[in-house]
Amino acid sequence: MILATALVVGVLYAAGTYLLLQRALTRIVIGLALMAHGANLLLLLAGGAPGRAPLIDGRTGATSDPLPQALALTAIVITFGVSAFLLSLAYRSWVLTGHDEVEDDIEDQRIARLGRDSDQGQRPADDPATDPETDR
Repeated sequence: MILATALVVGVLYAAGTYLLLQRALTRIVIGLALMAHGANLLLLLAGGAPGRAPLIDGRTGATSDPLPQALALTAIVITFGVSAFLLSLAYRSWVLTGHDEVEDDIEDQRIARLGRDSDQGQRPADDPATDPETDR
């Protein structure tokens, strides 16, 4: 049973990672939800075998650990907040542009171009050292 649950956790993480790497915000939100479910299942799996409730009449014996349950509840609350924020971003993107696809950032493209040019030993076009005005 533990092996099957561990396999389900792995599948949830794999599917969530795949969806997080997509460009559509709705897929990113679904991927985050899958990874959150995988994390909650992993936390409950780490808690071990179920036992009695920890606070019943002060009896000793095999009791369940309340810490993984508290961590799972905390993860649920955090995931709910992040999901609500990402859904609001996706809705705002849909209202403004008509789609929820994440666009390329111009600054990221410039930095990637600088990295490619420096790997080839060339000076980038926007480098001030190549400007003829500054050579004087």
